[in-house]
Amino acid sequence: MSLEIYWKKALEQTRLSIDDESLYPLKTDIITRDLYEKDDFIIRKLDTSKFIKKKIYGPKQNPFCPWEKILEIDKIGDNHQLILNKYPVQKGHILLITNKWKPQNGWLDIKDWRAIQQVNNDTSGLWFFNSSPIAGASQPHRHFQLLRRSKGEISCPREKWFLEMNSYQDLDSKLKKNIIVSKFDFLENPSCLFEFYLELCKKLGLGDPISDKKPIYPYNILITNKWIAIIKRKKDHIHGFSINGLGFAGYLLVTENSNINYLKKFGPEKLLESFV
Repeated sequence: MSLEIYWKKALEQTRLSIDDESLYPLKTDIITRDLYEKDDFIIRKLDTSKFIKKKIYGPKQNPFCPWEKILEIDKIGDNHQLILNKYPVQKGHILLITNKWKPQNGWLDIKDWRAIQQVNNDTSGLWFFNSSPIAGASQPHRHFQLLRRSKGEISCPREKWFLEMNSYQDLDSKLKKNIIVSKFDFLENPSCLFEFYLELCKKLGLGDPISDKKPIYPYNILITNKWIAIIKRKKDHIHGFSINGLGFAGYLLVTENSNINYLKKFGPEKLLESFV
C-alpha cells in the first residue's frame, strides 16, 4: 500500500499557498445536466468573477525557472521537481517539472519516465501531458500534470471508452484514427516504459527520435495505472472551446466565449473530433 507522502505534502502546501495568496484555484460550476444526458463527460463552467491573475510586463517569464518555493512539494531524483499547479483544477493539482530547461514539444526521455514512475509509486491518479500550445500546453518548459485518485476511484469520465476503444467496430471514427490506447503497467522498468512510449508514438505517426528532432505532430498523453492513451492533435481551440488532455479524458470547461449551443446540439464527442 502506497504511503501517499507526496499527496499529503501537496495538501499541506496547498493550505500554506492559499494562506499566502500564491495559489488561485479555478472556481467552476458543474453544468453537465443542462447540456448533456450521459455520464461520460463532466462539463464545468468557469467562474471568472473572482479570478485574479497578476499582470507581468515585459518578456514572458518562465514560472518553472525558478519555481515559487511556496509551491514546492518535493525533489524527484536529480532532474525533476514536484510542485503545485498555481491555477489548480482540483485540490492538490500536482506538476512534475524538469529542474533545468527541457522543451515541452521535444521527445520525452527515460529520465522523465523514471520520475513519473517514482511519483506514481507513492501517489497515483490521472496523469496528463500536453506537448505544445496546439495540444493545450500553457508553458514551453517541460511539465507533467497529475490529478490524484484514491484506490478504486475511476480515473476519468471517459475511462470506459478508452478501455473499450480497441473493440469498437467503427473503423471510420475520427477519434479512433487519431488515438492509440494500450494497457499500461507502472511496475515495468523505466527503460521499458520509455521504449513503449516511443513505440506508441511511432504507430500513431508522430515519428521517431532517430529520424525526427521532435514529434511531427502535437499530442496529448493520458496515463493511469491501467492504460495509456496518446492523442494526435491538429488544433487547440474551436467554437470557443480550448481543449487539452483533460478534454479527451472527459472534462470540458465552458467559458464566456464557448458556443454552448453547438455543444448541446452535437454533443461533447463531436466537439472532440474537431481537435484531431
